[in-house]
Amino acid sequence: MSSSSLQELTAKVVAFRDARDWKQFHNPKDCALSLVLEATELLEIFQWKNGVEVEAVASERKKEIADELADVVYWALLIAHDQGIDLAKAMRDKMAENEQRYPADKARGTSKKYTEL
Repeated sequence: MSSSSLQELTAKVVAFRDARDWKQFHNPKDCALSLVLEATELLEIFQWKNGVEVEAVASERKKEIADELADVVYWALLIAHDQGIDLAKAMRDKMAENEQRYPADKARGTSKKYTEL
């Protein structure tokens, strides 16, 4: 996703919020809490499912999964906007950091944390 796409989405999120006069409720803690709550709604879709069931529910409930992911992105974009964070740059920087922590030749095929590689 390009920086301009993120900027467009952020503008939509902020306009939505501002049209409802909700900024007054959006302190960093409550926005972060809302992000986590939306992420748990995503997780709830998969709760109590085993390996085979996980794949089935992922296929059958794709629209719900998309909606929950969109809610997570909504809060991430809003937090980044309110905190003056360039999310596209932050993502590029984090991926560069991850590439250093998890070199492909060491991390390929393993779920070990970077401190264990």
